[in-house]
Amino acid sequence: MTTYQITVRYGTRYQRYHTLTVDAGDVREALRAAADRVPDEILPEADLVELRVAVDPEARTYLEEA
Repeated sequence: MTTYQITVRYGTRYQRYHTLTVDAGDVREALRAAADRVPDEILPEADLVELRVAVDPEARTYLEEA
């Protein structure tokens, strides 16, 4: 299983973002799971979806640590 972060951009006058995470076996499964969790009220104004592997905050390195 991999944790994916999905970001949906929506809004006509001002762009806003709805972010969610899903655990899935692959990208296709992640997109399907995310689609079912996008709130109905943002659907008419959604125009872009981004999917990426979620970063584990505990494993993340920062510049001062490199």
